Amino acid sequence: MTKTSDVVIVGGGIIGSAAAFFLARNTTFNGKITVIEKDSSYQGSSTTLSAASIRQQFSTPENINISLFGIDFLRNLSEYLTLEKEHQSAHNLDIGLQEKGYLLLASDQGQETLRHNNKIQKELGADISLLPPALLRERFPWMNCDDIALGSLGLSGEGWFDAYSLLQLFRAKNKELGVIYKDGEVIGFEKSGTKIVAAELKGTESISGEKISGNFFINAAGPMASRVAGMAGIDIPIESRKRCVFVFNCREDIPDSPLVVDTNGVYFRPEGEHFICGTSPLDDHDPECFDYDVDYNLFDEHIWPTLANRVTAFESIKQINAWAGHYAYNLLDQNVVLGTHPDVDNLYFANGFSGHGLQQAPAVGRALSELIVYGKYQSLDLSIFGMERIINKTPVKELNVI
Repeated sequence: MTKTSDVVIVGGGIIGSAAAFFLARNTTFNGKITVIEKDSSYQGSSTTLSAASIRQQFSTPENINISLFGIDFLRNLSEYLTLEKEHQSAHNLDIGLQEKGYLLLASDQGQETLRHNNKIQKELGADISLLPPALLRERFPWMNCDDIALGSLGLSGEGWFDAYSLLQLFRAKNKELGVIYKDGEVIGFEKSGTKIVAAELKGTESISGEKISGNFFINAAGPMASRVAGMAGIDIPIESRKRCVFVFNCREDIPDSPLVVDTNGVYFRPEGEHFICGTSPLDDHDPECFDYDVDYNLFDEHIWPTLANRVTAFESIKQINAWAGHYAYNLLDQNVVLGTHPDVDNLYFANGFSGHGLQQAPAVGRALSELIVYGKYQSLDLSIFGMERIINKTPVKELNVI
């Protein structure tokens, strides 16, 4: 059985849902959109299991501009995601956005990078301030600054929010706009020449899977992106990498804490009455992974000593919870792969965000809609992230990968 759609999106997390939204609200486009998601509960989704934050503290202008649009979108959700057919109060649109900033810390070796990045950030309108140790101590008296040469603090436009709530708002609005969400798993593509003509869904022992035909297809499969690409005969250097988030409480008050990124990449931020923290594993301990087992040794051996050094009150913290999720990790340069491949001209990629997907979803969703409707970028030129750099192995150098 074949059902027909105009755009078929593989993956209904934040990237797929954002792409569906911007397509559905585009008055130039009047086609049928189908989003296929194999985990309708989203319990294992990268969106749901992320640390749910947004920053402009990147070094690449395109990444900065992506997040500038992202924060504007989050601040003005009522302009985008209000439901027209039923009453929806401002409370229903609350995703708990807290613009308490990112604070990136640098030693002597890293301070020039912060200064270089800050110049680009400020030129593009990001509200980022550089603070020497004396000002850091004054602003955050609970923090040890003895080994810090410079800090970079987002004064506005940076912080964290509820990712699951944002995803559900996208889904509700999309359904109102006519987007179809289909429970299922794509296990293959049917091709004709350089085009995909249908996506094949997994069936059961007694019933073969249906096919959904389409004119355009989007790979928004997150950590499964390489598998989906492989179904079209395309190889992309993206792997599923596990990232653990730990929850701890602190007996002492730590007022006005931003999201702090230490010199070695360990981060922490408030989460209600508690804190969450995490870090990327060392390269030789970071294989491709699909399980959800928490690596508690990472906290005990690497994260906690860093926390205790940075904040004296954290010496006696208690770790009370933890979870693991997955990054779609781009092995080439940890940036998104966006656009089509020369071998398949109607399959659009939006993969390999390496932890930045949630904050980049609004801009990337808009970009995908523009590529499909107009055949080119109109709002932000994101061609720097195209497939050509993957084929030619010419990475985009982003200095602020966390």
